[in-house]
Amino acid sequence: MIPAWLSDSTLEKIITKGELVVLTRNSPTTYYEGPDGPAGLEYDLAKMLADELGVKLKMIAAQNLSQVLAGVENGAADFAAAGLTITEDRKEFFRFGPPYQAITEQLIYNINNPRPGSIDDLNGTFEVVAYSSHNERLVKLKKQHPSLNWKENDELENEDLLQLVADDVLDYTMVDSNEFMLNQRFMLDLRAAFDIGEPQQLGWLFPKSKDNSLYDKVAAFFDKIRTSGDLTRLIERTYGHTKDFDYVGTLIFRRHVAQRLPRYRPFFEAAAKKYNLDWRLLAAMGYQESHWDPKAVSPTGVRGIMMLTLRTAAEMGIENRLKPESSIMGGAEYFSNSLQRIPDDIEEPDRTWMALAAYNIGYGHLEDARIITEQLDKDPRRWFDVKQSLPLLAKRKWYKNTRHGYARGWEPLQYVENIRSYYDILRWLEDSQQEKIREPDAFSILPQVP
Repeated sequence: MIPAWLSDSTLEKIITKGELVVLTRNSPTTYYEGPDGPAGLEYDLAKMLADELGVKLKMIAAQNLSQVLAGVENGAADFAAAGLTITEDRKEFFRFGPPYQAITEQLIYNINNPRPGSIDDLNGTFEVVAYSSHNERLVKLKKQHPSLNWKENDELENEDLLQLVADDVLDYTMVDSNEFMLNQRFMLDLRAAFDIGEPQQLGWLFPKSKDNSLYDKVAAFFDKIRTSGDLTRLIERTYGHTKDFDYVGTLIFRRHVAQRLPRYRPFFEAAAKKYNLDWRLLAAMGYQESHWDPKAVSPTGVRGIMMLTLRTAAEMGIENRLKPESSIMGGAEYFSNSLQRIPDDIEEPDRTWMALAAYNIGYGHLEDARIITEQLDKDPRRWFDVKQSLPLLAKRKWYKNTRHGYARGWEPLQYVENIRSYYDILRWLEDSQQEKIREPDAFSILPQVP
């Protein structure tokens, strides 16, 4: 029964209807279709709220920022979760929920062109998304820098403008630091010239209303997930593997995608099909293991593309670890076995990250780390918590009380984070090739390989 005080409120209507409607933008920082379904930080947060309310979540991806703002204003959605910066100008027309992530606005340029040192050094074409917080910032800056000029683009989003700078069509654009952090792995010629202003906060956008029922519920929700650590975990899940950007390593990887991967892609695809896996994830694993070199040999004697030990190869029925097809098939089977051993109450993508850690360090050591995680009053079902416990397996204070003893627990951390980044790049390259707008050389040759 609905309490009398809640009757006819916004929150009551959502519960009665059984659906929470949220406006968003289609981008890697907000909402997108991942290999396991809808994904993105804003989606994850909104889904957690919907689950708490006991209703279904309906995400509406607007065409542009203008539609997001108009949709909230005219009641097309209950609120917007779209990576929106909290600004004074927007507060005149809307109200924001609690801040949940800090970002910095950055001036982006192409490394092949001179780097501007300040706003006064800008000399070229400069575009930002129309109705964005970036435009608001520039309007204020122009009062101190009269020569500052830019154009508002009401058709493209931040990712599109970044690509235009990468293609040397535009000289500059301006994006939030979180968006640039995710995209710089894909557009290697981009750099942040400098930060513009102090750090800003992101928040959900609500229409101005005297009804505080939904607004208060959202405030309580964020307070809850901030206290529990779930907010930190979700932010880390989105950005944790992108913090240490390796330009040279990523450049070499992209070169190997074009030069080496075509030879082995059919083997990755066949193995993925047999074990119901994503071939791009297997390929990312293979690159982390050997850089797709079938003759690779480690100092400890593991060999081949998937760097199988003699014992593992024997268990998987692999007679020749140096044969690419056999190595990839054996690695896929071993990873599939690791994935199946992960407890059922661990959800994706944490399930996959833990299986990767087990592939690298052994399932027993992963379980030891999960036990330590529980002893530290953290969640053994979350990769964010478990990965903080893994390095403790190298400390006697901790490993002396574990079942499987000492392990180089710091290694699976970098192993998993590297694979996550390679996997993201492979997905981006393939999606871009399918759209015929990005990186045609990297993937267009792959289907032609015999």
